[in-house]
Amino acid sequence: MTNLRSRITGWLVRRHFARTKKKGFSLSGIPFLPESVLMPLKRVGVDPVAELGRVRETEPVSKLPVPFGMNAWLITGYEESKHVLSKVDLFSNDFSNLAGSFGITAEENPGGLGFTDPPEHTKLRKLLTPEFTMRRLSRLTPRIEAIVEGQLDEIARSGAPVDLVQHFALPIPSLTICELLGVPYEDRADFQRLSTARFDLFGGANASLGAISESLVYLRGIVQKQRSDPGEGMIGMLIKEHGDEVDDDELASMADGLLTGGLETTASMLALGALVLLQDREHFQLVHDQDEAINPFVEDLLRHLTVVQVAFPRFAKVDMELGGKQISAGDVIIVSLSGANRDKALGTDMDTFDPTRPANASHLAFGHGIHRCIGAELAKMELRAAYPALVRRFPKMRLAVPPQDLAFRQLSIVYGMDKLPVFAE
Repeated sequence: MTNLRSRITGWLVRRHFARTKKKGFSLSGIPFLPESVLMPLKRVGVDPVAELGRVRETEPVSKLPVPFGMNAWLITGYEESKHVLSKVDLFSNDFSNLAGSFGITAEENPGGLGFTDPPEHTKLRKLLTPEFTMRRLSRLTPRIEAIVEGQLDEIARSGAPVDLVQHFALPIPSLTICELLGVPYEDRADFQRLSTARFDLFGGANASLGAISESLVYLRGIVQKQRSDPGEGMIGMLIKEHGDEVDDDELASMADGLLTGGLETTASMLALGALVLLQDREHFQLVHDQDEAINPFVEDLLRHLTVVQVAFPRFAKVDMELGGKQISAGDVIIVSLSGANRDKALGTDMDTFDPTRPANASHLAFGHGIHRCIGAELAKMELRAAYPALVRRFPKMRLAVPPQDLAFRQLSIVYGMDKLPVFAE
């Protein structure tokens, strides 16, 4: 789950105001920002707001009334979303489309896979793909299982109540991705903070960019150290095998994308998935009792939750018709992954989570096409290991607060929660 950082709507608006409000601001203080622009990021519990479904059914390609004279489109239909995500000849991800607008400069380009087009994207993806084959990832299986068991031991020692986010959802992907990259685990707290900050649209004007910059500075230091003494993690392997093909900035950008993408997104899945289990004892018991139930459980949970709510912004390269609407070259295209994953094109009753559905990976939780999350299989490995272990270690686990008291992240590209208090029994 490595791709999909948060830059589009929040970035464009925040950067516009950064020139006059150097200390930042809250989106809640922009009275003229239309509710329909923010609607794709709103939820009720784990479900997208009903309006998103109504828009999808009536107008799967709809105009977004964004300010500043921009032309922006929201894509909520499944087939239309797949089309946009897969057609790199028609839609661009390149950061240069943003540079020069609303105070964004070329120097602020975070690099990595998410904001590049072929051939640069092809070059970077070719370097990374071998590290994410199932053969390479399988070496992490014993380590992931040990990480999960270690966190369950910590939960058991913590007393009651215990915060499942801090003791389960965050540490598991933190340890796993640091193990993969060869990044010191003692730095995990900083990366959890930086990863969350870049996705939060309530941050100050420079919060997202500042978090990215801070992360990149650190990772450049790691890369420079490993140039002379490559480790056994992915950074070291890339230096050993391709050190002459990529510079330090490219390696740091790739590592940053993998570290933050593989942390915040998987942590959100682990927390929200645990909540789903705690709120339905039949689901809880299914995962507890049946080993074979975990694959379809994880696939439909990924679809149902779609924690990465919208894809990286695309920019139309040419004039075209899409979903009966006329799109002009240069228009901004926002794909609602959470909307598309509830489309009836994927099956019946898509607004309902059904862990007994046959496992189907055609959902868009990881995106689609050449920008599909390169770490998708690693994320699934973590989820498949963590959920059964949790419910089997604590078969009587229950929420420590009423469901209505749970707080969910607001207007964040990556949906989630910061606390999940439980009694672990």
